[in-house]
Amino acid sequence: MTLPFDPKQGLVIVRTELTGPSGNALLRFALDTGATGTIVNAGPLVAIGYDPALAPSRVQVTTGSGVEFAARVELMKLAALGQERLGFLVLCHTLPPSRGVWIGWIEVVPGVNCQGETRVELLETLRITLAEAVDLMPHPLALRSRFF
Repeated sequence: MTLPFDPKQGLVIVRTELTGPSGNALLRFALDTGATGTIVNAGPLVAIGYDPALAPSRVQVTTGSGVEFAARVELMKLAALGQERLGFLVLCHTLPPSRGVWIGWIEVVPGVNCQGETRVELLETLRITLAEAVDLMPHPLALRSRFF
């Protein structure tokens, strides 16, 4: 399967369908190629029949506003990019509304993505995260000269 997108256009949005006990929801997800999990707003999950308060487990999540715990919810089905997954695990967490959260990433270094309450905070967090990622690379010299 091939789906074209232009990484220079910024955030990649993927239409995603979630199936729950009482229906379906068609949502727009931001694709993060460095993410290790999926976070879904509580509203759509509740609307299709899930109750995050009854989730058997919670996971610690670090956000721009601090450390919180998110319910781990097993979806009946998630469909996106022409693929379907049954029993897909997501974290249920809702960012505060009307909050100016800056989100950024370094395209050429997978996994370097951050958020901050201001542009200055975002850029500083990106610098720190990028430096840590480069230090962990087996051959970081080529990248080091591009960013520092």
